[in-house]
Amino acid sequence: MRTLLHNRAEARLTMANQSHVQMLLQGVPVWNQWRAAHPEIRPDLSGAYLTGADLTEADLIKADLTGADLTQASLHAADLTEADLEEADLEEADLTRVTLIKADLTEAEVNEADLSGANLTKANLTNAALRGAKLVKADLSEATCIGADLTGADMTGSDTTGAIFEHP
Repeated sequence: MRTLLHNRAEARLTMANQSHVQMLLQGVPVWNQWRAAHPEIRPDLSGAYLTGADLTEADLIKADLTGADLTQASLHAADLTEADLEEADLEEADLTRVTLIKADLTEAEVNEADLSGANLTKANLTNAALRGAKLVKADLSEATCIGADLTGADMTGSDTTGAIFEHP
């Protein structure tokens, strides 16, 4: 029997712009060149299956990655400024030195991910799951972490100035 969550994920898969997904799968150099040539386009990668993808240093500024599967993907030093990652799966992803300024990670699964040195300034982490995540020296200044599950997360040396940590 199919679950509602599974059906929702399937529905989102059809929403991604397949030409954007195919461009990204050609590799980061091709993707970043395309992005530089078309800065007015907001990439639609919602629901995309990108498990294990190497997106190191990818330009994903303002990308729609709602519900995308980025499990075990490498996003090292990628720029996801103002990206929409609502309900995205980033479990065990390499997010070291990633830029997530003003990114929306509402209800994202970021368990066991490595966010060492990540910039999450003003990011929305409402109800995000970050169990066992590594946030060493991450910048969480002014981030919204209402209802975020940080059980077992390593936040050694993190900047949480002005961050909101509330549990309903």
